[in-house]
Amino acid sequence: MINKRRHFLKSSLAAGVAPFISGGIAGAQIIGANNRLRLAVAGLNGRGKSHIDGFLGQKGVEIAYLIDPDKNVLAQRMADLRKKVEGKGLPFTTKGVSDVREALGDKNLDALSIATPNHWHSLMTIWAAQAGKHVYVEKPMSHDVAEGRICVEAQQKYGVVIQHGTQRRSDAGIAGLSEAIRAGKFGRLKISYGYCCKPRGGIGFDKVAAPPKNLDWNLWRGPAEIDGYHANYAHYDWHWFWKTGNGDMNNQGTHQLDVAAWALDEDQTNPTRVMSLGGRFQWNDQGGTPIPMMGMAEYPNGQWAFFNVRNVNYKGYERQVENEYYFEDGGRIIRNKYYAPGSKKGESVKVPQGDVTPGGNWGSFITACREGKPEMANGNVLEAHYGCVLGHLMNNSYRLGDKVPFNAKAGRFGDNAPAAEHFGKLHGIMANGVGVPKDGAEYVVGPWLKFDPKAEKHVGDHAAVANALLKDSNRKGFEVPAPGKV
Repeated sequence: MINKRRHFLKSSLAAGVAPFISGGIAGAQIIGANNRLRLAVAGLNGRGKSHIDGFLGQKGVEIAYLIDPDKNVLAQRMADLRKKVEGKGLPFTTKGVSDVREALGDKNLDALSIATPNHWHSLMTIWAAQAGKHVYVEKPMSHDVAEGRICVEAQQKYGVVIQHGTQRRSDAGIAGLSEAIRAGKFGRLKISYGYCCKPRGGIGFDKVAAPPKNLDWNLWRGPAEIDGYHANYAHYDWHWFWKTGNGDMNNQGTHQLDVAAWALDEDQTNPTRVMSLGGRFQWNDQGGTPIPMMGMAEYPNGQWAFFNVRNVNYKGYERQVENEYYFEDGGRIIRNKYYAPGSKKGESVKVPQGDVTPGGNWGSFITACREGKPEMANGNVLEAHYGCVLGHLMNNSYRLGDKVPFNAKAGRFGDNAPAAEHFGKLHGIMANGVGVPKDGAEYVVGPWLKFDPKAEKHVGDHAAVANALLKDSNRKGFEVPAPGKV
């Protein structure tokens, strides 16, 4: 894994931080007798079920704890797991708990797998690192920019493996394409474009009420400063509230954002400026995050990342969960076909397989843990952080935006013709599919936010209000540590 190690080091140094520390040096949990790895899964709905099944299929892995603040969910997953384990003729030894800290206090636990709501991801990652446990954390690793940097700091201090739940990092084909683009096989990359366009539904309105008796509301909220429970929080639609989720930009979109960032020149970490615009057009509901949304980010070397979220639902809807690449000479890669400058005929892209730790996302993590080598993680802590920052900044521009009629909006792109072109396509789809007026529709248009990629702070116009969005405040007892205090 020489190449992965080199990349990890280069990324660390480019960001002006100390390089990673291997697990053995920092005292990360040593795998027990007979190379058996004991693992806990936190958050048991949705992706949590996939985590259980994924790790259950790995040789020499014991699921020691299942963790969830909902007693009903916990009981169901415990019953399901018992059936699967005993069906293999094995003893069932898993313990079910509501508080992750109980599992992390077990000195014989090796790793924690996190599939909770987003607002818990970083704090659990940090707590696990402090306890010497390796971490597999669902995307996005962070709920805001600042806490993602603390996760990086925790990895560097405690030397644990931290692997991000961006499964495409385990795809040797995508790795090979990213490496080929970086090497200039198709020319100089200009725009790396990601799409997260899959149909969603409205969530309606739910009134504040007493939480159900089966739910430990204190533990569910954790670090999120929210008071009243309503049913749209538990157990999925929390994605569409800023206090708990990050919209589809940093939900499904995290995968495609990460792939987009992966193709940029290797020395690029964070962008220097971003903006986004969008709205919530199709549903009159309680959700706060946008559909659709388009974001743009410029990097220090002049390369761009574009992103398109279009999570409406209508007859003839075109699902797009993919990446495209546009080159300075006019060439482009769309749906794994390369179109030469001026050509409408694409040729299949054929590149060598790239550098990944084998075993898929679950198996590669287990291998990295057993080896005690953070650099073996497919989607290491630094790659996770930079991909998440990209989405957070786009979201923050939107959150600081004003409603502007469509016709007045066009000038906000300046001389960025590709941005105007791609947003025009998005607006055309919204007009034809959803019925958003072609003239006079009000979009929320965010400001251009300048960003210092090394300091990870905003500068220039809007810096004060934008920097306030880089770190959420936390509830007492669930505080994310300050920099240098991890």
